[in-house]
Amino acid sequence: MEIRRKVQAGTMQSSDLMVFVEPAEKLIIEIESTVIKQFEHLIRAKVSEVLDRLEVTRAAVRITDRGALDYAIEARLESALRRAATEG
Repeated sequence: MEIRRKVQAGTMQSSDLMVFVEPAEKLIIEIESTVIKQFEHLIRAKVSEVLDRLEVTRAAVRITDRGALDYAIEARLESALRRAATEG
């Protein structure tokens, strides 16, 4: 999947997250989370799983997490990636 434009998905409410995606020359993943010390490895694993499944190899992905569960991370990220792959 080719990332063509800058987009966002999600909210900053508790138990949710904001996902920002934009075109980049390589894959960049940044995670900010209220629970990063406990769950960063699980968040990164879910993000990598979605990126691999959708065959995204070049994008800047920034996640601001407020304690979202894995299904929310997957849904928000996939939504943002699919939006970013379309023309404006």
